[in-house]
This record gives sequence, structure tokens and C-alpha cells, in this order.
Amino acid sequence: MSAQDRLADALYGLGWGTVKRLPEPVAVRLGRTIADLAWKQRGKGVRRLESNYARVVPDASPERLAELSRAGMRSYLRYWMESFRLPAWSAERVKGGLDVKDVHYLTDGLAAGKGVILALPHLANWDLAGAWVTTKLETRFTTVAERLKPETLYDRFVAYREGLGMEVLPHSGGTAFGTLARRLRDGGLVCLVADRDLSASGVEVEFFGDTARMPAGPALLAQQTGALLFPVTLWYDDSPVMQGRVHPPIEVPETGTRAEKTSVMTQALADAFATGIAEHPEDWHMLQRLWLADLEPRPSAADGRDGERP
Repeated sequence: MSAQDRLADALYGLGWGTVKRLPEPVAVRLGRTIADLAWKQRGKGVRRLESNYARVVPDASPERLAELSRAGMRSYLRYWMESFRLPAWSAERVKGGLDVKDVHYLTDGLAAGKGVILALPHLANWDLAGAWVTTKLETRFTTVAERLKPETLYDRFVAYREGLGMEVLPHSGGTAFGTLARRLRDGGLVCLVADRDLSASGVEVEFFGDTARMPAGPALLAQQTGALLFPVTLWYDDSPVMQGRVHPPIEVPETGTRAEKTSVMTQALADAFATGIAEHPEDWHMLQRLWLADLEPRPSAADGRDGERP
């Protein structure tokens, strides 16, 4: 393990071991202080965040983009402070930590026994949303995590999320899709972060006026299993309670090839994501390149992960 890997692992371990013991007001102030320091340094992640916001809010002045990126970093650090503290939250704190609009789409879908897929962008805190599902709705679900380096850091994230009641599958290895399909055929719930493609099988979509690539998995799973596919968007307001919305289902087109159906469904997901992101751009934590015009020639699996949330 390299020195950089050991440092990353140690820092995350320190976060989960120390931040969760801090009084909440102290943790909030700490997160805001770290966010402001990072924003002032204008490192690669902050500059990329601001560049991505420029696509979301194309008429924003440089001053407005600077304000957005500062708010974005504060939102990003709120995610981390909450996530470090989640294992110490009481069940009642988790249940009261999220207010979901139109949750009946999810609960009715689960009651129908057909299987449900929730697809989310990198908005606000999906770990908290996942903990809310396992605690408030008493429903376990299956998700996928990118394999991180070092392996010890990946193991930390898997243990953390499994501790919140999730089943976590590795993104690589080729077996995740089959396991997800089995869970859905059994009437289970699958949750996937789906606004950034990490594979060679991504689908090109129009996203804020330009072409990006998003994962085909949610649409393919819905087609193959008959499961219901719902976009979900999350955001913060001025309260300690995160907000969320379950959007209407993405239907499988009646005609077309599998590839054509997948393209239509993934574009519909992208449109729903764009609605939520446009309403709350500062809560979209996309610190990496996303649009094809911004990408270097096909990036390797290890490229562009500075500041990425697993």
C-alpha cells in the first residue's frame, strides 16, 4: 500500500472514529470550516465543480458561480459529516432525518411485489436516504459500490453501508447485474447512483444541453425483470432534515430493440435528474468530469476520482 493510500485510509478511519462522537453543532461547524478552506484553495475538484455548475446554470455570472461552488462544497462536507455520524444516530434520528415527497410510488411498488429500482444522482446524501429506507420503511435493499483503492478503504465503506442495513455488491467482477436481477425478481429493492457512467456500456444522453454518458444498468434491469424504475432526487434546505422526492416511474417502451429502449429510458432518467439538479444545483456533488466534451480520450477506471464519493 502506498503512503497516499495509507493516508486516505487513516483519514477516513479518523472521520468515522472521531467525528461521530462530536456534538452535532461542533460537527456542523467543522464541516463548514473544512469546506470553506477547500473552496478558498481552489483545487482541481473545486474548479471542476464550478465548471459543471456553469453547464447547469449557463447564464450565471462568475460571481454567482463562485457562490454556487462555495455552497456546493458546504453541501458536500455536510454529506461527509452526516455520513461519519450516521452509525451513531438513533433510529428515531434517522427516521426524522428525511422527508420524502411522493413516497407512495415506492411503498406501493414494493407492496405490488414486482421489485423496485431507485436511481439517484449525486445529490445531497443518499447514504442517509438509504438508512431511512432500512429504518423508517424497514426494507433492506441491494446496491453497488465502486471498488476503491486501497482495498482497506473499500472494506470500510462496505462495512459502513452494511451496518446501515444495505447489501453492497462490488461494481467490478461481472456478477453484480445477475445478483441485482435475482433480488428484483424476488420482489426486492435495488438502489443505484446513476448519473455518471463507470463502465464501457454507458448510454449517451442529452444533459443540460450537451452529451453525457450514464449507466445502462437501471434501464436494463427494469426490462429484464419487470421491476418498476423510479428516479429519486434529494436536496438540503435550511433545516437539519434532508428533503427528497420519488418521481413517477420510467416506463419500458412498447416497441424498439433492447438498445433503443435502454436509450429512451436512460434519457428519461437523465431528464428527471436534471429537474432536481436545476432546482438545487449546490447539492449536486459532481467534482469530476461528466460531459463527453470535457473528457479526455476514454478514461481508464482509475481516472478522475479526486473528491469522488463511493
